[in-house]
Amino acid sequence: VTTAKGSSAVVSLGKLGRVEVLPESSVKLSFNETGMTGMLDQGRVRVSSSSGVSAVVTTKDGSAVADSAQPNVFTVDIECGNTLVATQSGRVELRAGNAVKQIAAGNQDTAGQATPGTRCTRFTQPEMRGIGGGALAALLLAAGGAVAAAIIAATQDNDFNFGDDVIVISPSR
Repeated sequence: VTTAKGSSAVVSLGKLGRVEVLPESSVKLSFNETGMTGMLDQGRVRVSSSSGVSAVVTTKDGSAVADSAQPNVFTVDIECGNTLVATQSGRVELRAGNAVKQIAAGNQDTAGQATPGTRCTRFTQPEMRGIGGGALAALLLAAGGAVAAAIIAATQDNDFNFGDDVIVISPSR
């Protein structure tokens, strides 16, 4: 499965799970009734596997092997020339040479050396989308003022004192 810039592909494998091939990536997938394997040649893939299913993604640096005793979601990224494995849920082992690194949910680890001059986007900050900081502060202040006004109105007895000479303008004729 190969994807172009700005496109992705999702391969749904039923009860086994699914593999999302992210933009500008290439992976060779194979599967049977007990598991799935992938050979990542370029880019990134995100794998979701069910419990009882083996899921392995191999790169030039090593293999990401999901814990088949539990459901797993993990990403394997080789954009920078090395292998980065990030586990979103479950537990994954990164096996490289004689080293085995356990990567629990919310963590990541690498194998190999990053290559200078690659199209590495791993460390670029995504552009800020949505509301900016100043607009957010103004919105929160306005909401706080509205809440304060509602509290004051609810706790007062609507007895206004304007002084001796009050002119009331009525909209009716």
